Amino acid sequence: MIVGVPKEIKDNESRVGMRPVGVEALTQAGHKVLVERGAGISSALSDEDYAKAGAEIVPGPQDIYGRADMVVKVKEPLPPEIPLIKPGQIVFTYFHFASSRELTEAMIKSRAVCVAYETIEDRQGRLPLLTPMSEVAGRMAIQEGAKYLERPMMGRGILLGGVPGVEPATVVILGGGTVGTQAAKVAAGLGARVVLLESNLDRLRYLDDVLPNNVTLLYSDAFAIRKWVREADLLIGAVLIKGAKAPWLVTREDVRDMKQGAVIVDVCIDQGGCVETSRPTKHSDPVYVEEGVVHYCVTNMPGAVGRTSTFALTNVSLPYAMRLAASGLKALRGDRGFMAGLNVAFGEVCYPAVAEAFGLSYVPAENILDRHCQ
Repeated sequence: MIVGVPKEIKDNESRVGMRPVGVEALTQAGHKVLVERGAGISSALSDEDYAKAGAEIVPGPQDIYGRADMVVKVKEPLPPEIPLIKPGQIVFTYFHFASSRELTEAMIKSRAVCVAYETIEDRQGRLPLLTPMSEVAGRMAIQEGAKYLERPMMGRGILLGGVPGVEPATVVILGGGTVGTQAAKVAAGLGARVVLLESNLDRLRYLDDVLPNNVTLLYSDAFAIRKWVREADLLIGAVLIKGAKAPWLVTREDVRDMKQGAVIVDVCIDQGGCVETSRPTKHSDPVYVEEGVVHYCVTNMPGAVGRTSTFALTNVSLPYAMRLAASGLKALRGDRGFMAGLNVAFGEVCYPAVAEAFGLSYVPAENILDRHCQ
């Protein structure tokens, strides 16, 4: 198979879909790997590194999409890339379809095979390709929130951990998954008062064993959310429903009741966000003020720390890329977790939450494989 690795073009996206070690593994297995010139530069990976590993360095995205059977990247295809995608071409990346009808319809029209990192599951139902980026984003959420609480950044002028004689900031986290847990660890380590709300009681019991004493764990319901949103200096949105649009847990009215200069970091913005006033932003223009509250809603947070994020992502994505390169769509057969990554293929939607988000027809992934993997 010919595997292509393009340079990411999303605003300030410094990750790359494959490291040289992946190129070497694929070429040793008999595949050909094309890498766009400069694709790894922002992750401190040179064209020379890729060439030494066996890649052919090509000048532009037209060469990648025009020649590759499978494209391995990081973020969803953007409008300049979509016309280059061929029918039947495997695109292996983060899609987050449920947050964008435009992207979903464009990929349906392309008739490409869209295998989404974020919905692939392991045998325990976990999301192995989403987890490392959630770890990065959770830790970054506190880092960014602390920065935007500073007065010159339009925040309340509060030091997250306070100082002796002055109370620390109150950090409220909605969701106790990977993002929320990592955010709680960092905020607690900096000395903040941390309140984490989660609706899964088993998860709350687990977190009670692993998080420090300055994290208060509470059952999440509408009353608790309203109460603690008003108390928050920094609010972290860390809600995830697999492959689906995030629910609005915080209304505009709730935001209006927050402290002036408080900060919201809505990490789940790539799935639509869990705050009604959230809208996507980018690294070059990351914040806006709505209802007197600073909103940080960057859709590719881990892209700011490209080297860390690239290594963390490719540690888990390479084995799946190897399987797709070896067998194409047949690699999904017999592995329901891997099959869960198939979201759109040959013009049809085959992930239930994506179809439900936009009222589109749904075709089970098994049916797609039966038709196209003879």
